[in-house]
Amino acid sequence: MAVEAPSSSSSFFSPWPDRLRHSAFILAVAAVALAVLVVSQELTPLRAAVVFVCLAAAALVPWRLSTEAASRDDVRGANPVETAAVSAVVAGMPDPAVLLDRAGRVVHLNAEAAQLAPALRKNELAQFALRSPEIITALREAIATGEPRRATYLDHVPVDRWMELIITPVPVPSAFGGSEKCMLMTFHDQTPLRRVEEMRADFVANASHELRTPLAALSGFIDTLQGPAKDDAKARERFLTIMHAQATRMARLIDDLLSLSRVELSAHVRPDTSIDIVPIIRQVADGLEPLARERGVVVEIDLPERPVAIAGDREELLRLFENLIENALKYGASGGRVIVSLTSTMTSEGAPEIRVMVRDFGPGIAPEHLPRLTERFYRVDVGDSRSQGGTGLGLSLVKHILNRHRGRLLIESVPEHGATFTACFPQPKAALLA
Repeated sequence: MAVEAPSSSSSFFSPWPDRLRHSAFILAVAAVALAVLVVSQELTPLRAAVVFVCLAAAALVPWRLSTEAASRDDVRGANPVETAAVSAVVAGMPDPAVLLDRAGRVVHLNAEAAQLAPALRKNELAQFALRSPEIITALREAIATGEPRRATYLDHVPVDRWMELIITPVPVPSAFGGSEKCMLMTFHDQTPLRRVEEMRADFVANASHELRTPLAALSGFIDTLQGPAKDDAKARERFLTIMHAQATRMARLIDDLLSLSRVELSAHVRPDTSIDIVPIIRQVADGLEPLARERGVVVEIDLPERPVAIAGDREELLRLFENLIENALKYGASGGRVIVSLTSTMTSEGAPEIRVMVRDFGPGIAPEHLPRLTERFYRVDVGDSRSQGGTGLGLSLVKHILNRHRGRLLIESVPEHGATFTACFPQPKAALLA
């Protein structure tokens, strides 16, 4: 289908109605003024008509040449850095990215950068929004030298994150064949790598400290069995029983360390799966029933019949409730009773939350120990803990699991009146439950 191009004459006359509309007021005022002059005999009608025709011609003549020249000047004066194509490239980058001009002002930024640093504003200096000394130093050096710069810093809001900043000079072609010097700032989250390094160091330090005692015991018993007790069947049976207990303790210690490392590695990622915790608590209680019978403890379960869902990780929740109930059975066995209950309540800020309470009636815990119970390898009674098969990591694991679920752990205890450990979970929104 062919389209006929408009002729020059039609393009010439097409703007006339618009020009007439814009100039109508001026022409009306000129006509009134000239009429007054003619009536007052200050001007002859012929001259007034000539003046009016001149004014009308000046108002209606299409000054196309000057308009096109001005349009070309506007195009040449446009900043190539501020084009939509450059903005689309920056917006499409997966990491937080900010494009700065040569003075350090923000030209473009993507949504990730706006979320990372909400104070960033277009056409404003980036160093006023990014207050970290490492960022400011690297940015100033990059602007002064025109060379790439890297910086690593710790961001404390909303959670601790290690970030790496890379500043790369970017020459953007200009309209006259030259180039506009800009700076592209990209941010990379180094938190997972940092956590892996910290966990590796913690694992080596903690494992070497905690494994030394059972390894020394195993080594001593092996030497004894190979030497003086080589032909003593009774001693061999007793030593092998102790060695089995020590090996089991080492296996449990390594298992707890690995579980703690996995939880810490994903601490900044909140679970988003809806989990009904009622059957999980019942499953844990049923699994610990042999231990309860061995210790002579009655476990009382007070759970609602309806489902109680939270946003959580099933395996981590199993480990959490297992640690809490097992601790109550081991260290509160003298009370002969453990109560596990679930309630829904409101926090002091008015937010709904779900609480799972595990209460024992044992000897309780002295007040000076309560603030440190969730530290790694902290024990109220080291000898009793090791004799019970404890690793000193149970409550630390509980705390980290609750932190990942955006919950909290409450500990209440009165000596000789038992202890209560309460796991508090935020109640999820209706959309998540749906």
